[in-house]
Amino acid sequence: MKTINHWIGGKPVEGVSGNFGPVYNPATGAQEKQVAFASADEVDAAVRAAKEAFASWGTSSLAKRTSVLFKYRELVDAHREEIARLITAEHGKVHSDALGEVARGLEIIELACGIPEKLKGELSTQVSTRVDVAAIRQSLGVVAGITPFNFPAMVPMWMFPLAIACGNTFVLKPSEKVPSAAFKLAELAAEAGLPDGVLNIVNGDKVAVDAILAHPDIAAVSFVGSTPIARYIHTTGTANGKRVQALGGAKNHMLVLPDADLDLAADSAINAAYGSAGERCMAISVVVAVGETADPLIGKIKERADQLRIGPGDDPASEMGPLITKVHRDKVASYVTGAAAQGADVVIDGTGYTVEGYEDGHWLGISLLDHVTPEMDAYRDEIFGPVLSVVRVDTYDEAIALMNNSPWGNGTAIFTRDGGAARRFQLEVEAGMVGVNVPIPVPVGYHSFGGWKDSLFGDHHIYGNDGVHFYTRGKVVTTRWPDPSDGGINLGFPSNH
Repeated sequence: MKTINHWIGGKPVEGVSGNFGPVYNPATGAQEKQVAFASADEVDAAVRAAKEAFASWGTSSLAKRTSVLFKYRELVDAHREEIARLITAEHGKVHSDALGEVARGLEIIELACGIPEKLKGELSTQVSTRVDVAAIRQSLGVVAGITPFNFPAMVPMWMFPLAIACGNTFVLKPSEKVPSAAFKLAELAAEAGLPDGVLNIVNGDKVAVDAILAHPDIAAVSFVGSTPIARYIHTTGTANGKRVQALGGAKNHMLVLPDADLDLAADSAINAAYGSAGERCMAISVVVAVGETADPLIGKIKERADQLRIGPGDDPASEMGPLITKVHRDKVASYVTGAAAQGADVVIDGTGYTVEGYEDGHWLGISLLDHVTPEMDAYRDEIFGPVLSVVRVDTYDEAIALMNNSPWGNGTAIFTRDGGAARRFQLEVEAGMVGVNVPIPVPVGYHSFGGWKDSLFGDHHIYGNDGVHFYTRGKVVTTRWPDPSDGGINLGFPSNH
């Protein structure tokens, strides 16, 4: 059985802890690989490699960094099909979705290629007589990233290209469920000419995570995952003196007003709720239908849902693949049966779905729930699967109150033809990312990604300008070069004249 090991100091390093985790093919349910779990000593070895590399990489020229990143961008682009196949084999998402993930990651590499523009400082001359003040940004040192299973390539690419472009060195702990894509990204980085130790990968579980959070030589930690773990990462990391950005979970609402284009809204609900089997933090999991909108909208969603093709991700005919593990599949299914017991109408029940020839796969059909109320578990919890709930309200004001009462504030959307209503919504809704007739408003690479409330712990969103600021710290330099004719002693407070 193939073993996925670590990447430390520019080369593969065999795990020595003796602990391993299974890596499954979700379409077949079979374990096809195993991944080595790092001990605290192995994490320390990766950090030492990164610290040694920082001595030269941190002082390297912007020209050198960008030359490596431009080459890296070419290599990732050239290998996008291979990376997508690795994603599909371990995550289960369909190939087209995996390709889209790689493309969104490439956006951040492209942003990193433009780092000289992002790191330009500020200069004020003659703030006092012959005194100038400059503001500059400098790298932090060794930084780390802990990434989730649902985007094995994209989320790591949200982190390390920008971090290393800013002059830092990086230790990545990818999800143990999907380790191969990150490993391939490290191999390509070495091929692009990235010096040994600038990018390191340690696979593992909580032991590796805690070692990262406690390590005194790691200056900052980036995290994407569930809200409970994000809170733990932020609390523990900051207690250990680290800068932390921890992106948590979500319960994203899509508000549909009576004047909306219901065909567009139905198409969008299908794409946003069931794409990637609902295993994404920007998935729409709740449709809030205002007034008489619900019945016709549900009819259109059901009509489209009945035509979706579910199957192995490497089958070009498949539009949705399996869930990541059997345990997660069963947990998601329990919300459908639980919603029925709590009084919701199950319009579509996907809990008994199987695929012929792949009966042992982690399959779950799509589910659609109507008459869901805020007291139900299906509404309150982040399900992270192909389950869409419909909540009926009478007015816009009732809808906005419902949405803003959610503990999460990641992404949201409104569907309407009314520009005034859309403008009011984008100002009133309490969420970090808002779509107007756009169901999944993930920002492009030069704008930052991040939510509000329990969807984000820390002060910085990820990538974009916030990402640059997170991976650097500001310094203000005040200088005076006296004229040769100056002299004498003056103990008074400096004057601005």
